[in-house]
Amino acid sequence: MIRATNLSKFYGGKRALGPVSFEIEDGETVGFLGLNGAGKTTALRILACDLRPSSGSIEVGGTDAVADPHEVRKRIGFLPEHPPVYPEMVVTEYLTYAGELRGMSRAETRKRMPEVLDVTNLNDVQNELIGTLSHGYRQRVGIAQAIIHQPKFLILDEPTRGLDPVQIVEMRNLIHDLKQAHTVLISSHILTEISQTCDRLLVLGKGKLLGAGTEEELSAKQDSVMQISVTIRPPKESEDVEEAVKQVLSAVDGVTKIADVLDQGDNGLLFSLDTKRDCRADVSRAVVEAKYDLIRLDFSRSELENTFIRLVGGTDASN
Repeated sequence: MIRATNLSKFYGGKRALGPVSFEIEDGETVGFLGLNGAGKTTALRILACDLRPSSGSIEVGGTDAVADPHEVRKRIGFLPEHPPVYPEMVVTEYLTYAGELRGMSRAETRKRMPEVLDVTNLNDVQNELIGTLSHGYRQRVGIAQAIIHQPKFLILDEPTRGLDPVQIVEMRNLIHDLKQAHTVLISSHILTEISQTCDRLLVLGKGKLLGAGTEEELSAKQDSVMQISVTIRPPKESEDVEEAVKQVLSAVDGVTKIADVLDQGDNGLLFSLDTKRDCRADVSRAVVEAKYDLIRLDFSRSELENTFIRLVGGTDASN
């Protein structure tokens, strides 16, 4: 178990994190979710014993991480946002070096190497210079160094940053495999990645913990607000059509606000509606009865995205 109590970090007089308190059970995959600068990286670096907190306490597997960080590091694998690799080294040479840094003998790293290369799908590039590898492969090498010593806890800071869509899917599959053997902590601002890979979420904003729980639990704690997008193609001869359509949509029971309007040219007008319920059928009926062409109608955001936006309040996070 990881237990953080009243954890804070200051840089000079500027607060980057805290005070925050949370617990992570063994075997969980927990996502640290927040805007850029919300405190995610600071929190993970403290948990990885890469930073000392300004105040508060951390226990990792029953060991005080502030009093005995070297012992805690033995139990943790850490992939920073920028993989700590040496471009002039061959993949296997680098992983051997990473294992020895963590107290493994050369014989132990040699025995462990085939499993690590297989899990991270690095077999085809194991004898290549890291500097010649793509960004996706360098990320995999970064994960390989984090698991070479078979840690109980694995911390991944923005593991999909900079990856293309295919590489993101591959990284997601890799994380699913890693979940079988590790307690995994992931930071990201990509909502779909968090939703698809994590059991529970910790939502951070301006260094504060804004919410904690599963996606369903976080959604249940917030006011029930949905967002519906509707694309309408009005008659070409219409004047002041945007205001006219707004009046039609505002009259639908359940619509609380027209959040945004986007002119898509010949493709019509896109309206984003905040609603208290799923009133897509009523919206559709109102548009047709008003003799407008209904081009598209759907939820425009995931429930997680709505929850996230309500929690952070749409405000910029400080660094």
